[in-house]
Amino acid sequence: MIDLTPSTTRVAALIPAVREEHLDAPTPMGAPVVQLLNHLLGLTVAFRDAAAKIEGPTTSTPPAPVLDPLPDGWRETLTIRLGQLAGAWQDPAAWDGMTMAGSVRFPAQACGLVALDEVLLHGWDLARATGQDYRPTDTEAEAVLPIVTPDPDPEVAAAEREGMFGPPVPVAADAPPFDRVLGFAGRDPAWSPA
Repeated sequence: MIDLTPSTTRVAALIPAVREEHLDAPTPMGAPVVQLLNHLLGLTVAFRDAAAKIEGPTTSTPPAPVLDPLPDGWRETLTIRLGQLAGAWQDPAAWDGMTMAGSVRFPAQACGLVALDEVLLHGWDLARATGQDYRPTDTEAEAVLPIVTPDPDPEVAAAEREGMFGPPVPVAADAPPFDRVLGFAGRDPAWSPA
């Protein structure tokens, strides 16, 4: 079991500083901030429900880009959903058995790590795009390294990573753990807005 609270709290702390002019700005993941925020609004629900082993539209629908305007009250909604996500994974039963998220059925323990990875990576995306500080702990980064590390077989790696991560970005072997996570996930740790 891993406590997602420090990670979700860190992302929630970024939300008040997101201004209207940021919404069309690029992010390291290649999408504008508005699309990233819509993605966060959706994934927090999907992984919250995955922790509770709920099978329905929130967990059985593959993720897709949402280009709609943000809903009214999105800041409060996202802050609440981040808290709910962390709370759902506090239950030891959330980590047992099988579950589903994004239409993929997999072990709940792996799902919890993917949830953590999503929060960490997209928190970094949001922080970079909006010029905010963001420092996950080495413990958090090391927990998700197995999720982002490509399979040594390039064909297997390509199939596993399709739709989840971009091509790996080289980083130094002695780089901090979170820089390695970013590189394996296809993000340049030195990325900054133009």
